Amino acid sequence: MTEQNQQLDNSVIATLKNKDHSALSEKLDALACTHTDIIELLAQYQALSDQDDDERFDAWYDELCKPQLEVLKAFEVMRAHFDQEYQ
Repeated sequence: MTEQNQQLDNSVIATLKNKDHSALSEKLDALACTHTDIIELLAQYQALSDQDDDERFDAWYDELCKPQLEVLKAFEVMRAHFDQEYQ
């Protein structure tokens, strides 16, 4: 895992402790990506996560740009919050 990814992972842990999504929303709203871009990214993420090929997933993940990593971070944080809420 690259240093950039490790920093994002540490940031995710800190963000998970904060239930307020406003900071995440501000970051996402400032990104220059379309709804289609986000859906494609999340579809790729889900498809690759469901496979047992860690090397393929890691290679894909390592090629993501910062905005894509921010989207995935926000997705995982919000998903974790909703998982906790609905259990």
